Amino acid sequence: MKLPQLSADKLAQLIGATSDIALVLNSDGVIESVSVGWDELSVLQCPQWIGKTWVDTVTSESRPKVSEMLASPTTDQRARWRQVNHPTDQGRDIPLEYIVLALNSKVSLALGRGMQALASLQQRLIEAQQTLERDYQRLRHMEGRTRILFETSTEPMLTVDAISQKVLDVNPAAQSLLKDLTRRIVDREIADCFEPHSREEVVSLLRMAQATGRVEMGRAQFLGATQDGTLSVKAFPSEHGAQFLLRYLRGDAPSAKDAESAGVGWMQEALERSPDGWVVADRQGVIVSANAEFLSQLGAISLAQLQGHPLERWLARGAVDWSVLQTNVKQMGQVRGFATELQTFSGLNLAVEITAMTLSDPNAHWLLFVRDTARKRLSETPAMASGMADSVAQLAQLVGRMPMKDIVGETSDMIERMCILAALDLTHNNRASAAEMLGLSRQSLYVKLRRFGLASDKDH
Repeated sequence: MKLPQLSADKLAQLIGATSDIALVLNSDGVIESVSVGWDELSVLQCPQWIGKTWVDTVTSESRPKVSEMLASPTTDQRARWRQVNHPTDQGRDIPLEYIVLALNSKVSLALGRGMQALASLQQRLIEAQQTLERDYQRLRHMEGRTRILFETSTEPMLTVDAISQKVLDVNPAAQSLLKDLTRRIVDREIADCFEPHSREEVVSLLRMAQATGRVEMGRAQFLGATQDGTLSVKAFPSEHGAQFLLRYLRGDAPSAKDAESAGVGWMQEALERSPDGWVVADRQGVIVSANAEFLSQLGAISLAQLQGHPLERWLARGAVDWSVLQTNVKQMGQVRGFATELQTFSGLNLAVEITAMTLSDPNAHWLLFVRDTARKRLSETPAMASGMADSVAQLAQLVGRMPMKDIVGETSDMIERMCILAALDLTHNNRASAAEMLGLSRQSLYVKLRRFGLASDKDH
């Protein structure tokens, strides 16, 4: 490419537009002039380089590169960009790409451009790689712990592919339970691992678990087992698609020699298969035991996920609900129909009614029966809708007599008053608990009590 003869000013302007930094060097590599076009390079204090050799302005590992570029700036080989690092007073290095052009036998021009964007991208790549490695290690540890639990569990457990319904993995407890060793259990259809009369129930449990996403419980008999047991099925995602985890809880046959022991066994089975959930907690409110229905309500896979955790963790209003339950049980011996919500593992809230009482066992003080009221609320919806229609009709009669703003204000006041009265009733007139239940500060609650004429003398 041929260019017309350029003046010194035009040449300087061209150099400034094509590079972030330009160095004019003599034959000894001493910097005679510096031009900086990038503000980020101010930390290098480039004007102080004048009179110094270029090699003295770079880091030790970059000096051989600078010497090579200065040694052969006039060769016929095509010049290439080389990375050079400049140290700063702050302790970090600034990477730049340089190319050296010989203007004549005594003067060379070193043009540099910033590599900050590339360096930042490289740093982000390194950090992303380190994060991936940490996540991979964490997953490996979790997989190892899960494998240990799976292998050492005394409960027979199997994992099943959701599409083919073939066994993917089996633990030693399940392997020993299945007496038919003429065929491999892995890659075998799960229905073939149970007695013929149980196969339809097993397939039904698999379908229900996949459809609901909850833990499904049923009765089934393993192939070769002497009696039915409780089968727990939970669907879970994996990198190879949806899978099922099956847990087989073997039941012990009641002894005919001990009627009392048999009665206890029946009672345990009745509680375990109860359509309502129940949970036992110690004196501090820490969960000790629970049945399958309560696990299903929370979306838990096993009791181990709940044991050792405070019960209030799963109540929607936490310590407020637990405090109200404790106070009422201590005063009346038991509580019936306490309305609240459970916080499930899926992040959703489940409306329930709780019946609570105390037990004489010092190691298991609290017994709570938990009933899912979602169906009950659905059945009450028509009546509620009818009542709402009556209220709307009454409000419609006020149209024309009062401005709409006043009608809306009256309605809001009525709802606020009803909510406050309900909270006070649930907390037995405990102002602090009622305020927390309503999401108000105590002072705000007192203001509303005075506003609606509900305040007592001690509230003033």
